[in-house]
Order: sequence, then C-alpha cells, then structure tokens
Amino acid sequence: MSPRSTPPAPEAPAKPLRRDARRNRDAIVAAAREAFATEGVGASLEGVARQAGVAIGTLYRHFPTRLALVEELFAAKFADLLGAAEEAAAMDDPWQGFCHYLERFAELQACDRAFNDLVSSRLPTHAVSCQAVERAKELADRIFRDAQEQGLLRDDVVPEDLAFVMWSQAGIIRATRTVAPRAWRRHLHLMLDAFRAQCVHELPEPPLTREEVDASLTATFECRAEACGECEDED
Repeated sequence: MSPRSTPPAPEAPAKPLRRDARRNRDAIVAAAREAFATEGVGASLEGVARQAGVAIGTLYRHFPTRLALVEELFAAKFADLLGAAEEAAAMDDPWQGFCHYLERFAELQACDRAFNDLVSSRLPTHAVSCQAVERAKELADRIFRDAQEQGLLRDDVVPEDLAFVMWSQAGIIRATRTVAPRAWRRHLHLMLDAFRAQCVHELPEPPLTREEVDASLTATFECRAEACGECEDED
C-alpha cells in the first residue's frame, strides 16, 4: 500500500518590514524616483543611497539589482499610463481619445528621463507582467480601433505603428530636453496629422508585426542594460 501523501505546507506570509526598514525603503524609492527622472536609468545608485541617507548596502538589501529598483518605479508610471488610457477610452469623440492618449503618453516620457529610456525599449517579461500594463495595452488597442472604425484614423495603419511615435518622441525628448523642452509637442502633432484618415497617401512599406516590434524593443533594452552595467551591477 502506498504511503499517504502529505499536502504541501502553505507558504508563510511575508513578514512586514520594521518601521525603520520601511522608512529606509521609502526614502530610497523617493530618491531613486528623483534621480532616475533627471538622469535616466543609468543614475548612480551610490548617489541614490546618499540622497536617501542610507548606506549602499541598505539600498541593495531592499533592491538587490538596479532592475529591481527600476521595476518599482516603472510600475507606478504604468499606473499613470493606465489612468490616461481609461480617460481616453471614455471620451465620446474617438479621435479626441486617440490624441489624448498619445499626448499623455508623451508627457510621461517628457517629464521622466528613465521612463523615456524604458518606454522605447522592452523590459524583461517579469518586469512588465503587472495587470496595469496588460490593461493599458488592451485599452490602447481599443482607442485605436474605435477611431479607425469611425473613419477618423487612416485604415492602413495598425496599433504597432504607434511604436514609431514612442521611439521618435524618445529621441526628440532626449535631444531637446535642455534646449526646447516642449519641442516634442510639435513633433507629436505632426505625427497625429499623419494618422488622420484625410491625410492618406500610400505607404511604401508594410507595418511591423507585434513580434518585430517586441524584438526591436528587446534589442534596445539590451543596449541600455549594457550601458548601465546590465542593470545589475554596482556602480
């Protein structure tokens, strides 16, 4: 007779952080948010620790890798993006919704250098698997399709074409940040006109597939990760 199997013991809930540990973690996140917004994903972690008033070892106890800290900040930005998508999807005018979504997306890029760096690349899957990301993607597709079905958005474009908007905005924001920090708005509105149904001219190349967009974003992330020490190493 086979022995009776013993059910696995339930996992113990994670212990809450002590008050001082929570205070240190909050200070690190606040300092990192400021540093990454102004310096990008390559911001000095030593500098973040100093600004937070903690030792670098304390920072690494809470966030063992640079990517872990990036994930913490990136999740909050995607919550903001989800809110913008929900606002846009609820608008009565599909074209206004489409424009509102892209404008808010570009604003988030413009006000945060790290977000601008990362939105034009693809983080590893585990870093962007939160529900807010998936919901934002669904809403963005709906906003796109609604405008297209109403004949306001040209019918030869696909949601993957929005990647060109993100990529071009990222470069323009980086190039003009200190010279003309609102120049991105001019470019965005030129791009919006190009998406209008009444502006249709035959396009010389087919759109990228979702797989091609993802592959391009992954390659960009790998380049950025290498530039900032694999997003893992100490400064």
